[in-house]
Amino acid sequence: MITKRIIPCLDVRNGRVVKGVNFEGLNDVNDPVELGRFYSRSGADELVFYDITASAEGRKLFTDILTKVASEIFIPLTVGGGINTLDDFERVLSCGADKVSVNSGAIRNPQLIEDAARRYGDQCVVLSVDAKRVGGSYHVFAKGGREDTGMDALAWIRRGVKMGAGEIVLNSIDTDGVKKGFDLEMLDAVCRIVDVPVIASGGAGCMADFVTLFQTLPKVDAGLAASIFHFGEVKIADLKDELHKKGITVRRV
Repeated sequence: MITKRIIPCLDVRNGRVVKGVNFEGLNDVNDPVELGRFYSRSGADELVFYDITASAEGRKLFTDILTKVASEIFIPLTVGGGINTLDDFERVLSCGADKVSVNSGAIRNPQLIEDAARRYGDQCVVLSVDAKRVGGSYHVFAKGGREDTGMDALAWIRRGVKMGAGEIVLNSIDTDGVKKGFDLEMLDAVCRIVDVPVIASGGAGCMADFVTLFQTLPKVDAGLAASIFHFGEVKIADLKDELHKKGITVRRV
């Protein structure tokens, strides 16, 4: 059985980690460097760093903070926010990122996925999709969940993988920050159409939600969460112990 990954997410705005509900009402949490160091030592399998307002504000990602985070951790780091060109890929990779997450930039220019995969390899290109139910289907949202593109999320994900995305992060806006569990229905729909790793994001409220995720959808490769880890509601070591007890394969420290 493939080892399941547990991934904390740092949503960074103005140099601070923030968290909200349904992508709104963002509140200050902590220093990203301090949190990154903590998670690296606490058994996290990877870390995701999103500069969540870079695209909406039309600017490049803050690389000074990213460089500090990368220098303090010893686990794979995925970085996103304001990634619009191959130069942006090069910039964040040179700061210490292992993988680059594209979202709004790829929506504006899908060719970016193919060009980046050709230059850096599929394993480096992560397609992050912010999706929400609209009129009975799943729509792709851009600019940090602020703008409904009208695009069908499943069709977009299928296209992204075909163009070279080596991993999908599915962010359900409907369940984000609500802490009622992952969006199993949406995740199942995605797992049925792709053969690359799928990371579930949005909705984790307790350890049982991760157990349900991996037992219900064995094709899901990883569970990503923010607030339950940031606020100490769930400790990663305890979560992995619980998953192990339930017969779910995880890397344990």
